[in-house]
Amino acid sequence: MSADIGLIGLAVMGENLVLNMESRGFTCAVYNRTTSKVDEFMSGRGKGKKFVGCHSMEDLVKNLKTPRRVMLMVKAGEVVDHFINLLVPLLSKGDIIIDGGNSLYTDTDRRVKELTAKDLYFIGTGVSGGEEGALTGPSIMPGGNPKAWEAVKPILQSIAAKVDGGQPCCDWVGDGGAGHYVKMVHNGIEYGDMQLISEAYFILKHYIGMSNQEIQSTFIEWNKGDLDSYLIEISSDIFGKKDDAGAYVVDTILDSAGQKGTGKWTAINALDLGIPVTLIGEAVFARCLSSLKDQRVAASKILPGPVAADAHKTFKGDKAQFVEYVRQALFASKLVSYAQGFTMMHAAAKEYNWKLQYGNIALLWRGGCIIRSTFLGRIKDAFERNPTLDNLLTDQWFTEKIGAAEQGWRQVTAASILTGIPSPAFTTALSYYDGYRCATLPANLIQAQRDYFGAHTYEKVNGKRGEFFHTNWTGRGGNTHSSSYNA
Repeated sequence: MSADIGLIGLAVMGENLVLNMESRGFTCAVYNRTTSKVDEFMSGRGKGKKFVGCHSMEDLVKNLKTPRRVMLMVKAGEVVDHFINLLVPLLSKGDIIIDGGNSLYTDTDRRVKELTAKDLYFIGTGVSGGEEGALTGPSIMPGGNPKAWEAVKPILQSIAAKVDGGQPCCDWVGDGGAGHYVKMVHNGIEYGDMQLISEAYFILKHYIGMSNQEIQSTFIEWNKGDLDSYLIEISSDIFGKKDDAGAYVVDTILDSAGQKGTGKWTAINALDLGIPVTLIGEAVFARCLSSLKDQRVAASKILPGPVAADAHKTFKGDKAQFVEYVRQALFASKLVSYAQGFTMMHAAAKEYNWKLQYGNIALLWRGGCIIRSTFLGRIKDAFERNPTLDNLLTDQWFTEKIGAAEQGWRQVTAASILTGIPSPAFTTALSYYDGYRCATLPANLIQAQRDYFGAHTYEKVNGKRGEFFHTNWTGRGGNTHSSSYNA
């Protein structure tokens, strides 16, 4: 039996992806470094289905139709390079390697070039949706060598989530590392969404004093409107889950969040590009701060200020009205998060010479993935109206929506600050919004300071952009100044 595709790595994502492929009519060869995992799979979930269990890389390659298609679902980094190095001697000209893990886009770019030089094709594709998405239909973001796309397109599009009457949430993103870059930004937005939702939960719990049951009911209602999304849906499920002892599971979980690195990569690249992706960066730092659990417990006993857990004692307002304010704050901040993410992709496309289709990227996220939500179609509409849109916030739909939510947004951030409830993502989103809509910022003083101590020059309010000046602030510095550039 010749297999249509081979898959290496039978962990959660790999196992579910290959089951998805088989259910769509494809025969799949499977291999895992720990070969007992192959045997377990073949006698378990893969029993009686169109799978070829392989105990060696040679066996895997031997069982594939040409051009051979091999998908890696292994840990990012050195492990991917390890398996590529093992595969290359076994493959022939025109064969294809697909990396479906969360690889750094620069690694993917390098691998595309290295394998092209060996007459092999490489695809780096983001896959989002977790365990359930992998099995039933994920969002897939492929990039790499475009010559490989037609050979893998039937498989990837058939297993992807479908929206709008069968449109697959999978299409070619761009050359080189573009696919993994878009997945990286997706994951950064995911970090932001999760932090925003957790802050909304914390405010509802500690400022209004709502029970888990009340919060669950609120999230169920929110999921019927503008906030309709996967993360709101699963959060409502979480608030209702109890353990065998009758305790709410969410209350038994330690408040120390982990991370796998993709949010951090997004924040680092945003700094490299000089793009203010403040909400994602703050979401990453919020996880870092949460991990300092012991320090936070000690600090809570000595640092002055209002206690978040006691904030509900000060609430005197209209409970239903404030719940609506929290919904508005969550939605407005979410709009900022997506706007920042798409602004970053726009800058990356210029920097790395990619031809990204931003509206199409929004549609790739409509189904299957972790950040899927109803308003992603509005992003597609925005870029159809203006393909060169600098910032989604200036699109009419976004402007109107954020305007309608602004009052509640400000009420919530003010209340959280006054009562000592940390809401870093809400507040940084609002600061970005106010900064972006502010025609004049205090950066003139920063430029004056830079010119004073380092002769870094400045532009003038009524001068030509790109024309720089220097002032001898002390009378002792002369007219010599440094060249003008931004790192």
